[in-house]
Amino acid sequence: MDKTLDIAEFDYHLPDDLIAQEPEEKRDAARLMCLDRSTGACSHYRVSDVVDLLGSGDLLVVNDTRVVPARLYGRRNPTGGAVECLLLSRIDERHWEALVHPGQKLKVGARVDFETAGHRLQMEVVGRHYHGRRTVALSTDDGDVESCIEAIGHVPLPPYIKRSDSTVDRERYQTVYARSRGSVAAPTAGLHFTQELLDRLRDRGVSCHAITLHVGYGTFEPVRTRDITKHRVASEEYEVPFETADAVNRALDAGRRIVAVGTTTTRTLEAVAAENGGRLIPGRGRTDLYIYSDFKFKVINGLITNFHLPRSSLLLLVAAFAGRENVLGAYGTAVAQRYRFYSYGDAMFVI
Repeated sequence: MDKTLDIAEFDYHLPDDLIAQEPEEKRDAARLMCLDRSTGACSHYRVSDVVDLLGSGDLLVVNDTRVVPARLYGRRNPTGGAVECLLLSRIDERHWEALVHPGQKLKVGARVDFETAGHRLQMEVVGRHYHGRRTVALSTDDGDVESCIEAIGHVPLPPYIKRSDSTVDRERYQTVYARSRGSVAAPTAGLHFTQELLDRLRDRGVSCHAITLHVGYGTFEPVRTRDITKHRVASEEYEVPFETADAVNRALDAGRRIVAVGTTTTRTLEAVAAENGGRLIPGRGRTDLYIYSDFKFKVINGLITNFHLPRSSLLLLVAAFAGRENVLGAYGTAVAQRYRFYSYGDAMFVI
């Protein structure tokens, strides 16, 4: 097997104290490493400096999905045993795919009650799947299920953040442009943008358009196979508005720079283009596009992203865009210069 297809070749050492546990006090105060993918050279800025790194005619594309407070804590009915449930993706108005704990005890037919702040949500396990996944049915007597989840649920912070969620996370684990509710994890590169920064970019002549990709657990699921070609990414729902498709196609025709904010935005743009001869068409769909190795990018020529976990599909995507040696070299520099990593950490702009 080619070494570059071995997941071990996408490992790096990260001291635990560089995993950000809290967001920066101001979103755009985070550090920003600029990586030139043609040379591997790195330079260092703040996110607020991105105004000077982008120029008139550039197109910025963001993911406007909104995070659902998808972590629920409840009690089994009737035994009272503690249960934790992480909603992964919605199937329809009542049914969700979920991860539950304790998984062994929650078989088909098990019932759980979630109650807080005068709201009560009932859950029944209706399907059992691999790796602790369940299909669950949710119901409530307190209005609609969606409003009840919003009231009862906790922000689904990733497991490397070693603290409970707080009221601050309700605002900071959303992008300022979050609109379409449906993700169980934030598109974290976008967490760095403030409305003031977006306004400054527009004043500079940078246009900003949105797609929606509802981020599911599959985006962050570990690569469990040694051979990276054997990994699969679970499908996720996307929407491309007419205005965004039109703006991207016009930028492609004019040879202007298209910068994706985040790996989820990248996957959406490239998935739609791959199905349509390199062009974007508006509409809804699902994608399981997995980007790695020598993937041929048809849309983006710039990427703003956070620093990702070792051996992850997200790191593989960035390495496919910028080159494995360039990316791992940049990550080594980030560790040496004590950048903050992962969801609440610092950012990288690959040009």
